[in-house]
This record gives sequence, structure tokens and C-alpha cells, in this order.
Amino acid sequence: MVSSDQRRRQLAREKFERQQQRRQKSRKAKQRNTIIAAAVVLVLAGGAAYASVGLSDGDAKVKESADDSQSPSATPSKSESTSPEPAMAIDKAAKYSMSLKTNEGDIKIAMDAAKTPHTANSFKSLADKGYFNGTKCHRLTTQGIFVLQCGDPKGDGTGGPGYTIPDENLTALGKAAADGTVTYPAGTVAMANTGQPHSGGSQFFLVYKETKLPPSYTPFGMMDEAGLKVVQDVAKAGVAGGAQDGGPKKAVTIEKAAVTKV
Repeated sequence: MVSSDQRRRQLAREKFERQQQRRQKSRKAKQRNTIIAAAVVLVLAGGAAYASVGLSDGDAKVKESADDSQSPSATPSKSESTSPEPAMAIDKAAKYSMSLKTNEGDIKIAMDAAKTPHTANSFKSLADKGYFNGTKCHRLTTQGIFVLQCGDPKGDGTGGPGYTIPDENLTALGKAAADGTVTYPAGTVAMANTGQPHSGGSQFFLVYKETKLPPSYTPFGMMDEAGLKVVQDVAKAGVAGGAQDGGPKKAVTIEKAAVTKV
């Protein structure tokens, strides 16, 4: 007999898959419309103007029904790749640490650079440029999955660095169970993505309570105890407006991010 908890998880996964299908259709339509619009601009300008087209997976947050609000998605979308990822500059044999100074407290993340070199290299490149400074953690989920999502310069779940990085370390959390999920332990830091392979950008999520998800999101680090408590305190305050998925009631801003060699 299926327990109520198993049923909730099944509904969460089914809803997640429906959302990804809607986003994929929306992304293709927006790509098509953007390309058409750019072509019209060039025609009207007589070919004299240069059009820079940045394709993005707009993913305006889907308004959930009362039932769907019980099973939020963990992965808002990011900008699609329009430029190459940064050239590899880290020492793959070394250990790296990412520190996030936030208005709610400091979060330190031990990065697994050896197993996630592309991810660690991208975060160091972005942090060195001040990319994350002044950005907010735009999404908190408190039902079904338990994550705080950050890393979007737009602050609405649609922003990214203009390139994507490959998935890495997807077997780190063990073999998927019969329901297709693995357990992301509390403290895990992993990449968000569009639902498609190798589509991570700059957005990442901080797991503050054991969460079951498909093994599709690069786990690249672990928070220290103090950092985990910061995120748990934010989660305890809940989502703005009393929802189960949305901006955290206790707003979190990354004041400064840095990635250093340990």
C-alpha cells in the first residue's frame, strides 16, 4: 500500500516533469520568436545594424494550483549558452572553498573541485568578477523539497552568465531508488538547471533538509554547520505571503562571494 508520504513524492515528481515539458515548449517558442524579431530588425535597418540576440529560457514562474503548490520544482531556468564557459584555470588536484557573505550570516562551502572541475572553475571565474555580489536568493521551497536557491543576477529565476557548463558528479549520491530519486543530504550544494542535460549556469541550491530528487543536479559542495544553520533559519521564517514556494520571507542577499584555494 502506498503511504501518503510516497504519494506526495510521486505527485511532486509528476508535477516536476509536467513543468519541465511546459518550460521546454516555452523555451522553443521564445527562441523562435526572438530569432524572428531579430531578423525583422535587421530587415528594417537595411542590414546596417548589428543585432545581438541573447536567447534565454524565460521561465516566468508558473502559478500553481492549490494542489500543485504542495510539489514545487527545484529548478527554475537559466540563460542558455551564448558564449563558451571560462577557460580552465583552477588546480584540479587542489581543494577550494566558496564563501558567501550574506545579510543573514556567512555560508562557507567546501567544493569538490576534483570531481566537479568545470563547476568549481566557473564559480571561481564568476566570483572573481564580483558576479554574485549584491544578488538575492530568490527562491525558497518548504514542501516536498527543501532548498534555498541563489545565483541569479536578475533575482527572478531567469538569469544566467550567458554560457552553460556540463553536468558532473551525478553518481556521487548513489544509485537511484525505484522511484528514480536519490537523497540530497542537508548541507548539499548543487547546480540548478533547465531540466535538460548540461544546462547549468550560475544558479545553485542549498539543501537545508534531506531532499529526494532525480540525480540530475551536479552536487559540488557541502555547507559548514554555521552556514547550514543560516539557511535553516531562513527556511524557518517561511516563504513570503505564506506560500510553500517563492521568495523567502526573510530576504537573503549575497553581499560578497569568493572562491579561494584552500
